[in-house]
Amino acid sequence: MYIVDLLPAAERERYLDIRAFLQSTVRQASIDYWNREEFPFGLLAEMGKRGLGALQTDGTSKLFKGLMYVEVARADVSLSALVGIHNELIVGMIDALGSEEQKQRWLPGLITFTQLGAFALTEPGHGSDIAGGLETSARLEDGEWVINGAKRWIGSGTIADFALVWARDEADGRIKGFIVETDRAGYRATKIANKIGLRIMQNADIVLDNVRIPASNMLPGATDFAKANDLLRDSRAWVGWQGAGIQLAAFDVARSYSLERRQFGKQLACFQLVQQQLAEILGNASASLALMAQLARIQTDGKLEMAQAAMAKSTCTRLARASVAMGRSLLGGNGISTDYEMGKLFGDAEILYTYE
Repeated sequence: MYIVDLLPAAERERYLDIRAFLQSTVRQASIDYWNREEFPFGLLAEMGKRGLGALQTDGTSKLFKGLMYVEVARADVSLSALVGIHNELIVGMIDALGSEEQKQRWLPGLITFTQLGAFALTEPGHGSDIAGGLETSARLEDGEWVINGAKRWIGSGTIADFALVWARDEADGRIKGFIVETDRAGYRATKIANKIGLRIMQNADIVLDNVRIPASNMLPGATDFAKANDLLRDSRAWVGWQGAGIQLAAFDVARSYSLERRQFGKQLACFQLVQQQLAEILGNASASLALMAQLARIQTDGKLEMAQAAMAKSTCTRLARASVAMGRSLLGGNGISTDYEMGKLFGDAEILYTYE
């Protein structure tokens, strides 16, 4: 039995349809965008038509959602980062912690990908050290919140319609969540260029200079950071699914190359060492998928703990790093060129291992 066979029939049919679209359309098209560090708005629109912006709210199973993250990562890791952050941290936060007015204003556009949000937590000097290091401040003044601070590595920061900014309330010292529209005075986002991975993702440095927003832009359910931690736990688990997806991509590329490439009068795939490498890559991917499928069961039962999510993320991305390195080696000199995809995967795997 394959993991996909665990899905209900309707979810399985939808999974196969979306997987075919991602492989036939997104995978090849993404390479040029990745090389140029540009964002494929047209591809995002097509993904929205297939419901990839609504995975958090469409009522499908945890396993289906996870397998969708796998298949998007298999096609392009940058877009899988956007899809995961979008569902887990933007749609998820507003749906769970937002007011009815905020949900009505933002969710319809978000779930169709006609609008984008950015999750603005990490800061230049402190990374994700939330408890002791977060410096961005919020002050309530004349019925408005005044936000000051800086954020770094914010995905979609230059293209989003709003940023979900985490700031420390000057009045009580608590960290709270605020919706900051990106066209407000004082919001400045600068693209971080020259990355070795996730080059499609438009990461940004953000400066918030006396940005004024209505009092109603604070998320009423995010009056302290502990309430957001449950969603961050699930987002950490999502990176484990990414790790499984990039390993399948590495296997796809390595297998295809070993069947097409001939050395010493025969296919590379005929050599036992190459066969061993392919088996190890696929074995790592299979182990990662099995681990994540079990994690989905734990999530469904409402029993997932942060330590479990972190362990899964750590394990799957460690195996991903090893699998992609093995695939790069299998391609020889061609493995360092993004023309053969493996070089692209090699850079992306480093990011998965590093973040979350």
